[in-house]
Amino acid sequence: MITIVAKLQAQPGKEAELRAALTEMVAAVKEKEAGAVPAYSLHVSDSDPTVFLFYENYRDAAAFEAHGKTDHMRALGAKLAGLLAGRPVIERYTKIAGVD
Repeated sequence: MITIVAKLQAQPGKEAELRAALTEMVAAVKEKEAGAVPAYSLHVSDSDPTVFLFYENYRDAAAFEAHGKTDHMRALGAKLAGLLAGRPVIERYTKIAGVD
């Protein structure tokens, strides 16, 4: 299991637009990548409404790689132009233990 934590920050005043684009991404992953992506959740910071966080689980490295090549990922990349305050921070983790 591969876990990704991705943190994105909206430019001030662009929070609603970024939230909409990221929410569309969640729907697309649910519809088109079911099974390969067991968890894909979007969060917003309680202390800073410009900060969004994705928590993502992929069945394996191949599922993660395939996700990056989807049409909906390319579409999101195009939508992010002008919405972000900086580059996303993306961290990759490999599960070693857990309660499922």
